[in-house]
Amino acid sequence: MTSSSSVQQAREALGQRLREIRKDSGLTARELASRAGWHESKCSRIENGRTTPSDDDLSVYTRHCGAEDQTADLIATARNIEGAYVEWRRMERSGLRRAQESVIPLWERTRHFRAYSSWLIPGPLQTRAYIASLLASIRDRRSLPDDLEAAIQVRVDKQHVLYEGARRFAVILEESVLRHRIGGADTMAGQLGHLLSLATLPNVSLGVVPLSADRSALWPVEDFWIFDDAQVNVELVSAFLTITQPHEVGMYAQAFADLAELAVYGAPARSLITAAIDSLG
Repeated sequence: MTSSSSVQQAREALGQRLREIRKDSGLTARELASRAGWHESKCSRIENGRTTPSDDDLSVYTRHCGAEDQTADLIATARNIEGAYVEWRRMERSGLRRAQESVIPLWERTRHFRAYSSWLIPGPLQTRAYIASLLASIRDRRSLPDDLEAAIQVRVDKQHVLYEGARRFAVILEESVLRHRIGGADTMAGQLGHLLSLATLPNVSLGVVPLSADRSALWPVEDFWIFDDAQVNVELVSAFLTITQPHEVGMYAQAFADLAELAVYGAPARSLITAAIDSLG
């Protein structure tokens, strides 16, 4: 749930975009309302951000303005206004379990997962000990109610998506992720060994971007997940971001493709993981 100011800013941005579409069509607000069969104040409420338009409103709006090619993107924008930016403090106010459960329907329906991480091993690839260390840290740092064991179990149980159904996983890690010690040397050794094992699965592609890679064209970016071609999730320090606008999803898909070009796979990737294990002493 977004803060009221974020919601209002998003409504106003959408309204401004619609106003520009209407003006480009040569229609006045009154003319558009008349053609759409609306009360004449409805266009004003939408364009000034006082009302979030429905899917039907946007379809009618673009049809009368001759901008039907923008309908899908506008609908995605409107749907995201109330739920795109979710503050962790709201999602986690009852504990960590709810946040872990919230993505289960998305994971269940997704067939092609793409994940990039410059911070941590991604969730489906994590060992129980790694998960426990991460979630305990989040609980303590954010002073959350203690439902740690339940949250750990939910995250472990979600990993069945790796092994069931015709799902494909493409994962790209920065080499630095292999060196970030989470939970101590033993936990990291177990996690990195697990990573080597998962890399042998036929439905998993694991790439590692070496520290030696030339990053002039594309440097490390925020961690993100792409679910099919429908949605991107990004974890920020303060919030959980959901992106469904087609052009933005496309930007993340292109970034993933570019990062994939920088990564190494197979034996070179395994060598980097093994070197990280050896560095644990």
